[in-house]
Amino acid sequence: MKTALLYGANEARKRERDVKRRAVKQEKGRPVMRVGRKPGGHTGAFGLLRIAHFTLPCRLGRSGIVARKCEGDGATPRGRMVLLSGFFRSDRTKRSQLPRGLRPIKQDDGWCDAPGHACYNRNVTRPFSASHEHMWRDDRLYDVVLILDWNLTSRVRGRGSAIFLHVEPDGSNGTQGCIGIEPVLFRRLAPLLKAGLLVDVL
Repeated sequence: MKTALLYGANEARKRERDVKRRAVKQEKGRPVMRVGRKPGGHTGAFGLLRIAHFTLPCRLGRSGIVARKCEGDGATPRGRMVLLSGFFRSDRTKRSQLPRGLRPIKQDDGWCDAPGHACYNRNVTRPFSASHEHMWRDDRLYDVVLILDWNLTSRVRGRGSAIFLHVEPDGSNGTQGCIGIEPVLFRRLAPLLKAGLLVDVL
């Protein structure tokens, strides 16, 4: 079966573990993004994120924030995550506007969301037999995708997959569980969105 992680299977797992370990050790003095529900928001999907001197609106999962995340519940998991890596649509986005270290997304990129599969919550190559997301999309949600370490370096079946930080159009009613940021705001934050950034969902 042809599958692929962002940097190759073994190398990707090692890279993810190393990034997370360094981030936790170096937390003191490092930027931390804190994300929570917007006070007075119409639904739990309206959020605020704070990092450095920025306080900006964002979108959360349509079911709000939950402490016990389950696959397909449409919720953003509460907890601490580390930004690991990511990818972007090179035909739509200039590399100069992006955080460093992202790779161009390919038309055959997918992300497995089948809890019973060995590649659960992993980047895979399409065609792929099990349930998966198409990462090359007609809409602009995945023009830039940053991968957060939720149920990734250490996986539990059914605990949720594909928890990303990605662009989200204004007027959205919520994500499938990711953290979404309007494109213009995403570009403002780009210099801060580096591998190892701590993301606290409160």
